[in-house]
Amino acid sequence: MKTLINGCSLIWAKLCDRYYQVSIKQRVLFSFIVLITLSISAMGTLTYRIAGKEIQNNAFETSKETVDKTTQLLDYRLNDVAMTVQSLMLSDAYRQMMIDVQAHDVTNYYVHLSEMQYVLSQATFNEPTIENVLIATPIGDFYSTTQVRAQENSFYGSELYDNSKKSPGGYWAKGHYDRLFTGNQRVLSFVVRGIYDNTPITNVFIVVNIRENKITSLLNQNTSENNRNYFILNTDGEAVVQTNWPFHQKLPQDPEFLHDSTIGNQGTFFYPFDGEDYLVNYKQSSAAPTWILAGMQSKEQLLGQLKGVQRTIIYVIVVFLLTSWFFSNKLTAVLLKPLFKLSRLMRRVEENQLSVSFESKYNDEIAQVGFQFNRMMEEIKNLIEDVRTNEEGKRHAEIRALTAQMEPHFLYNTLNTIYCKSVLGENDDVNEMILALSQMFQLGLSGGKDLIPLEDELSHVQQYCAIQQKCYEDLFEYKVFIEDEELLKLYIPKILLQPLVENSIQHGFTDRRSGGLITVRVSQEQAMLHIVVEDNGKGMDLQKVEQGMVQQTISKKGYALVNIRHRLQLYYGDTARMELSSEDGSRTDLWIPLIHMQEGGDGTHGSF
Repeated sequence: MKTLINGCSLIWAKLCDRYYQVSIKQRVLFSFIVLITLSISAMGTLTYRIAGKEIQNNAFETSKETVDKTTQLLDYRLNDVAMTVQSLMLSDAYRQMMIDVQAHDVTNYYVHLSEMQYVLSQATFNEPTIENVLIATPIGDFYSTTQVRAQENSFYGSELYDNSKKSPGGYWAKGHYDRLFTGNQRVLSFVVRGIYDNTPITNVFIVVNIRENKITSLLNQNTSENNRNYFILNTDGEAVVQTNWPFHQKLPQDPEFLHDSTIGNQGTFFYPFDGEDYLVNYKQSSAAPTWILAGMQSKEQLLGQLKGVQRTIIYVIVVFLLTSWFFSNKLTAVLLKPLFKLSRLMRRVEENQLSVSFESKYNDEIAQVGFQFNRMMEEIKNLIEDVRTNEEGKRHAEIRALTAQMEPHFLYNTLNTIYCKSVLGENDDVNEMILALSQMFQLGLSGGKDLIPLEDELSHVQQYCAIQQKCYEDLFEYKVFIEDEELLKLYIPKILLQPLVENSIQHGFTDRRSGGLITVRVSQEQAMLHIVVEDNGKGMDLQKVEQGMVQQTISKKGYALVNIRHRLQLYYGDTARMELSSEDGSRTDLWIPLIHMQEGGDGTHGSF
C-alpha cells in the first residue's frame, strides 16, 4: 500500500512539473478545458440520473396503477357473479325448490325446473360473462333449458365437486373445458353451496360458468398499448386462464417466480426471463383470494424513454464540450493578450529601452499591473535622474555654500571699510565690525554641523546685517518677528537665511541711498515652520528667475535662490518648499518641516 502511495505521489509530481513547464496560455487553456469538461460531464451525469430516476419511478408507478386497475376490473366481474348467485338464492322459485330438496320429493322436479327458467335467464342477462348456471341437487339438476346438459357427466363425479367440499365458503376454479354442458367451451367456474334460510344445504351446489375469453379480453385490453403481458395464476402455481403470451404457462412453474409473486397481497420485483429483465407487478384478487393477477413488462421497453433522454443528454454534452473548447481557446487568447503585451514591454526594458509604456482603455487587474509598470518605469527614470542630479548637487552644494560664506568682494569690502575707519580713528566701529565678522564666521562654520538652531541662524544673519550696516550706513534697517520663542529651538540647515538677506542688500537696494527695510518673520503653520524674508527694494523678474532656476542657468544674482532650493530638496525632499513673490519689493517664503534635534545628536548629518 505504501509503495502504491509513493508511486502515485511520484506520478503526480511529474505531472505537475510537466504542467508548469508549458506556457501560461497552454496552462490556462488546459485548465479551462478540464474544468469545463468536468463541469458539463458532471452536470450531464447528474441530469441523467435525476431524469432516469424520475422516469423509472413514473414507469413503475404507471405499471402498478395499471395492474391495480385491471385487478379492480377483474374483481368487479367476479363480484358481480357472486352477487348474481346471491340474488338467485333469494328468489321464490329457488326457495320452493329447496323445500322439495329437503323433503327429497322428486314429484315436482319439472315444475321447479320450469319455474327456475326465468331466474336463470335473468342471471345470464344481468351478467353477460356467465355462460351457464347449474344447480346440482339430490332430486336432480336445474339449469337453463336453452343449454344442452351433458347428462353423462355428473357434477358429483367431477373434480369441481371434490374441490368444493374442501372450500365450504365457495371457490373459483381455474380455466377448464366445460364437461357439464355440451359445446366443450373454456370456462371459469364459481362453485358455492346452496343456502336455504341462511343455512348451507348438504349436497346442493350452484355452479356458475363464465366464459374464459371474457376474462382474457379483460386482461388484453391494455397489452397492445403498454407492451405489458397479463396473466392470472393461483397460489398453487397454476395458470388460471390461457393467454396469447406463449410463456404464461412456464412462469408459474418457476419456484422463484411463484415465491416472489406470492409475498403479500401486492408487490413488485424484477425477474430475468429468456435473457431479458422484466418488471413484474402483482396483486391478489379480493374476489378470488387464491388468484393473483400479474403484469410483466420488459425493463428495456419500460425504460425506453430513458434511453432517448440518455442519447439527448450525450448529444448535448458533446455539442457543449466542442463549443466550449472552441471558445476556451478564443477566450484564453483574449484574456492573455494584455499580459503578452506587458511581457513584450518587459523584454524591451531588459534591452534598456526605458521609454516603453503600457496602454489600455480598460481598468481590470492586468491593466492595473500595466499601469503600475508605467509608474515603476517613471519612478526608475526619475530615480536615475534624481541620483545623478543629487550626486552632482551634493558635490557642488557645499562648495557653493562655502563660496557664499566667503564671497571675496564681501570680505574685501568689509576689510577695506575696517581699514578706512581705523585710519579715521573710528575705533568703536572698527571693533564692532571685527567682532561681528568674527562671530559671523564662527556661526557660519558651526563646528561642521549641517543643522543648527533657528536662533543661531538668526544670530548669523544679525551679524551679517551689522557688518553691512557699517559698510552702507543708513542704507537699510533689519527687523525680526518671532511668533513663538519656542520656534527658536527648531533646527534648520545652516546659512539658509543669510543668502536671502544678501540678495536684498546687493540687488534690492541698488537704487537706494537710504530707507531700505529687511523683515524676517517666523511662524508655525500646522506641522511646518514658515519663514518669510522680504524687503522694500526694487523687486525681481519672477519669470526670469524661475526659468533660470528650472534650467539651472545659475548666475551670480540667482545663485542664492538655486542654492537654497537645492539644499531644501537634499534635506527634506518634497516636504519643504520655497515660493517667490515680488510686490513692492521682493519676498521669499520658506516652509520647512518642524525638526527637533534628537537628544545627543550633533547635527552633522541632520539627524532628527
